[in-house]
Amino acid sequence: MMNDFYPEIEPYNHFLIKVDNQHQIYVEECGNPNGQAVLFIHGGPGGGCSTNDRRFFNPEKYRIILFDQRGCGRSLPHGCLDNNETAFLVADIEAIREKLEIQDWHTFGGSWGSTLALVYAQTYPARVNSLVLRGIFLGRPKDTDWTFSGGGATQIYPDYWQEYLDVLPNGKTSIQDAYNLMIGDDKELAMRVAKAWCTWEIRCCTLIPNQDFVDAATGDEQAWTMARHEAHFMINDCFLSDNQILENCHHLKDIPVTIVHGRFDIVCPFDNAWQLHQALPQSKLIASDASGHASIETNTKHHLIEATNAMLLLN
Repeated sequence: MMNDFYPEIEPYNHFLIKVDNQHQIYVEECGNPNGQAVLFIHGGPGGGCSTNDRRFFNPEKYRIILFDQRGCGRSLPHGCLDNNETAFLVADIEAIREKLEIQDWHTFGGSWGSTLALVYAQTYPARVNSLVLRGIFLGRPKDTDWTFSGGGATQIYPDYWQEYLDVLPNGKTSIQDAYNLMIGDDKELAMRVAKAWCTWEIRCCTLIPNQDFVDAATGDEQAWTMARHEAHFMINDCFLSDNQILENCHHLKDIPVTIVHGRFDIVCPFDNAWQLHQALPQSKLIASDASGHASIETNTKHHLIEATNAMLLLN
């Protein structure tokens, strides 16, 4: 029997936490206030949390904490890219933990969320009880080139890629070009580019085409933050040093790690997960067959919920 989402739930607590003179981070808590603490880290960058993100965890046994990263979702100011770097996001996570007076917690992240979860755990290993990671993105230049600089993804979906390129004017096709347009004075063009960027990526996320999934993730507000944030991070090499994550895996040697990765993931190909698993020999790698990148695909959802149930046994 395949695991499916737990029933929909509403937060029992939500608030904004001021992390500097500019940014306020939206945080919510769901499930059991006395349960094991688990932090959900969303993807993107710039994706924001959804109501389904709460549903990977048993609400009777978990204290489920979700937050929207700087500038996206319900965090303020919306769309702000100033002081928006990986190190600041890691510091925000730690500020949330301290605000909630949590000693340590399980951590769950997919795609860019896996990147941020890994960097956080490498920075604060004593605060992380376990990691469940999905759709690994190691944040290296070659990983961004694969999807947005004419790499392998564009060869698998050349028709989708051409539709994205057709929106860019005058042969401007680099990530830097797209970023310049999205932060430029022509707001109408900026939005067209952002929606085209987001549509290209989201169409690649599922093994089986899913128009409802695409429509839900490419509205104006979602596209505006996700595309601009992603390009902002990509032109800055995700604010990581070269191969930073793999070279710092020794900090995770005492943390149980489960990696779930779609066998046919086109956005973040499977070798990201394989290389992470080689650097973390104690980790458990699960190839989610008949799946691409998205967490909602049947096999991936099953394995992720199985992994969060297994996390409960670690405490």
